[in-house]
Amino acid sequence: MASNLFFNLFLFYCLFFSIIIFPSIAKTSFRPKALLLPLYKDPSTLQYLTKIKQRTPLVPIKLTVDLGAEFLWVDCEQGYVSSTFKSPLCSSAPCSLLYPKICGRCVSPTFLPGCNIDNICIIHPYNPLIWTFISGRLSQDMFSIQTTNGFNPGRHVSLPNFLFSCGDTSLLQGLASGVKGMAGLGRTKIGLPYQFAAAFSLKRKFAICLSSSTRSKGVIFFGDGPFAFLPNIDLSKSLTYTPLLINPISTGGFLYPGKKSADYFIGVKSIKINDKVVHLNTSLLSIDNKGRGGTKISTVDPYSVLETSIYNAFIDAFEKAMGDQVTRVAAVEPFGACFNSTGIGSTRVGAAVPTIDLVLQNNNVFWRIFGANSMVEVRKDVLCLGFVDGGVGAKASIVIGGHQLEDNFLQFELDYNRLGFSSSLLFRQTTCSNFNFTTN
Repeated sequence: MASNLFFNLFLFYCLFFSIIIFPSIAKTSFRPKALLLPLYKDPSTLQYLTKIKQRTPLVPIKLTVDLGAEFLWVDCEQGYVSSTFKSPLCSSAPCSLLYPKICGRCVSPTFLPGCNIDNICIIHPYNPLIWTFISGRLSQDMFSIQTTNGFNPGRHVSLPNFLFSCGDTSLLQGLASGVKGMAGLGRTKIGLPYQFAAAFSLKRKFAICLSSSTRSKGVIFFGDGPFAFLPNIDLSKSLTYTPLLINPISTGGFLYPGKKSADYFIGVKSIKINDKVVHLNTSLLSIDNKGRGGTKISTVDPYSVLETSIYNAFIDAFEKAMGDQVTRVAAVEPFGACFNSTGIGSTRVGAAVPTIDLVLQNNNVFWRIFGANSMVEVRKDVLCLGFVDGGVGAKASIVIGGHQLEDNFLQFELDYNRLGFSSSLLFRQTTCSNFNFTTN
């Protein structure tokens, strides 16, 4: 009896010291199923922002989310202090993840972390809002992110060697107030989805859900579902799928022979308005051998952008579908087609206007856009069609922008090269702001 009591006490003290004295041992046994980041819509710029925690000690940082950016970059010129910051040498394993692999010395007019080291990896952080990239360097530091079971947020987990790039303060031009960099979700080995999957053995998939409100949060998930939104609707269970296409030519700021685009493209075959095909040059809908054309999904374009000839045909077809009972009024920048809204009714999915279908791999697979995602209220009694002219010879013929993505659930499955999409969640009586951020 005494020996059993002694043995039980011994086990108790072993467990006590493993948790209290060596907490890192207990932490390593936890494997999250999924991770999450909150999303905020900035009312001034219409950019979608997130907040992360980075460095040692951890510092909260606000970032603009760029779906197609190659990696995360932050401004290191103003007050970057961390005891765990590192600049990997060019011979290191992290540098082998880069394409192209460029070695050199940091060149900067001011002191930046890692700028006193030779033979580091050079990468190029890019701000698409000002069409500018700089010569930066691959960096590593502590990163903390929250887990989720798909219903509520969970505990935080850490990546001690998260890869990112240092940028200069000048690269912050055009970004929302208080933003210190950009979070890249693009398809590269150092994009957020790939790093999180590798660090925590997650499935290589992520999902975004942009809120249409500036007063409530949307969400990004990394890993596998369920992804439950109030009132207890698992949005990952009823998606339509279409292939994700790879543009063989980089569409970012830094171009290099053989470098593929990190952006996400889908294959739109035609556009229909009220089930009638819009007559346009369909050759523009394919990606050519120079990387031009095709349909890209973007979180940094606030509205969808169409190549000029597609835009003109689209606007004409939409106006005809609206009919004589709705009066067209003077355009309001940046839009080209605006209407008197007093003659337009309302529905559960927004203004009662013609539906827009992006027809995908066949006529049975289409992304339907209703009034909530097609129209923008610019002032009292005036609604504008939320699409803009991208100019002649635009790099991507169609860019599906933020307004068209709001309150739509999009799941990017990287191992299967496919996109799952929901179309408007309003039909399902929920929205992207209905994830329960209250910790259970």
